[in-house]
Amino acid sequence: MRDFLESAVIGFNSFVIIYFLALNSLYLLIVLIASRAQRRAQRMSSETALEDLFANPLTPGVSVLVPAYNEEPSIVSSVHSILDLRYPQLEVVIVDDGSTDGTFDVLQHEFELQPSTRVAAGVVETVGTVNSVHISRDGQIVVIRKENARRRGDALNVALEYSRYPLVCMIDADSVLEKDALMHVVRPFVDDPERVAATGGAIRPINGCPTERGMILEKRLPKAWAPRIQVVEYLRSFLLGRVGWSAFNGLMIISGAFGLFRRDLVQQIGGLTADSLAEDADLVNSLHHRLRREKQDYRIVFVPHPVCWTEVPENLKILGRQRRRWSHGLLEVLWRFRQMIANPRYGRMGMLVLPYYVVFELLSPVVEILGLICLPLGVAFGILNWKMAVLYAIVAIGYGILLSVVAIVVDDLSYKTYRRWKDLGILLVAAFLENFGFRQLHAFWRLRGLWSGIRGSNASWGEMPRVGFKETSGASG
Repeated sequence: MRDFLESAVIGFNSFVIIYFLALNSLYLLIVLIASRAQRRAQRMSSETALEDLFANPLTPGVSVLVPAYNEEPSIVSSVHSILDLRYPQLEVVIVDDGSTDGTFDVLQHEFELQPSTRVAAGVVETVGTVNSVHISRDGQIVVIRKENARRRGDALNVALEYSRYPLVCMIDADSVLEKDALMHVVRPFVDDPERVAATGGAIRPINGCPTERGMILEKRLPKAWAPRIQVVEYLRSFLLGRVGWSAFNGLMIISGAFGLFRRDLVQQIGGLTADSLAEDADLVNSLHHRLRREKQDYRIVFVPHPVCWTEVPENLKILGRQRRRWSHGLLEVLWRFRQMIANPRYGRMGMLVLPYYVVFELLSPVVEILGLICLPLGVAFGILNWKMAVLYAIVAIGYGILLSVVAIVVDDLSYKTYRRWKDLGILLVAAFLENFGFRQLHAFWRLRGLWSGIRGSNASWGEMPRVGFKETSGASG
């Protein structure tokens, strides 16, 4: 019996080591691909190119779609940040999704909204009943009030129905875009109008940054360690991961906080899946699914330079709820598109990207939690020696820290987002601390989300309490 247990524990821990070696090595490969793409993107983002785009009469108009539920603290700043964007032709379509706070009241007061007779296009099916439509005097802001369907995807579909421009930009109501962000993500559509179907931009946590009327006065790190660690996560995910996947047209996720899509293509697939917990990933995969079945030559592009700043959870309770939802949503998406997995008909999406997400994203919390249980048990019962335990730590933790440090260094060399040496030091400490407690808790949250999805639990978005942006009349040192 002991021989069997020894073989099982040693075999499983060997599997865990190989698993994390493969995971981190694949990520390192993606990082190398991303580094080349970063250099190319920087060459293309010159000021002259943006000026040409701004003056080009063929630059398409953009409807910015903003779903809002109880966003009273930050919605006005967010809308101001959109109106202040440097872009020749845009409108803001806000859907007040049954808010119970003063979201509509602050919008009506700030932008002098008037009742409107604008009607829906009637192309995409929606769920929540629309109660009223309001529009600003200059026609640039449209606010639709509807019953809450507890689904962000339904609110976006309503906004899509009332939009009028050929490109639709989907952002969160608690987001702030940098002044040229829209120009950067539109540029691939202008350069390659026949093939580009969607683009996405980088997301950064705004917590701790002083703002004024929707403009960031100074880029600072959050005060608390939980959002600081999320800054490192976002750098690793957006600056390296998605850039790498985009380089060979294998982008599976464009964040719901900042994505740009051709409106006609979104309408053709019936809009967003209203009951999906990961409606952003679901939308991108729906496009891949349709365009590959139709054998169209297309591109879905991630642009690393434009930055969308958004509020991230400050406390672990809200963060845990968010990560459980993400894990549950990922399972939903992979299950919905299961016929694409390992199917040569869908090219690299079917043969590489989706299998990667199944093995190394969906199942990784299972492997990590079991490894955390088996390793100390093996050492305690004398089945494993300490050398094996150290090897596990180096592979699972040391490699992960290395990737985080690479992401921080690439960001500093490429964009110098945070100008103080102190901030760089804090990020490096956060990259280290992430692996001692936070990462294990994160794996536990994701495992709960996965289990919830397997059981078919009726999960919903839930509420994320907003503290609003740190409005100030000026930045202090």
